[in-house]
Amino acid sequence: MAEKKEIGKDMTIAEALKLKPQIADILMSKGMHCLGCVIAHGETIAQAAEVHGLEPDQLLKEINEA
Repeated sequence: MAEKKEIGKDMTIAEALKLKPQIADILMSKGMHCLGCVIAHGETIAQAAEVHGLEPDQLLKEINEA
């Protein structure tokens, strides 16, 4: 049985996408359109959520359920 990897709020967007590529659609639907740019390599999930006016814990719940 494969180990289920969980995304954490201190993980960068790029790290999260590498772990769970299927979350790209969720992030895009939240207005995070810079998934492949330089910002994605340095911005954490929590930082991105705050910049986009989202609750980090709610975003994490959604992407971890994907």
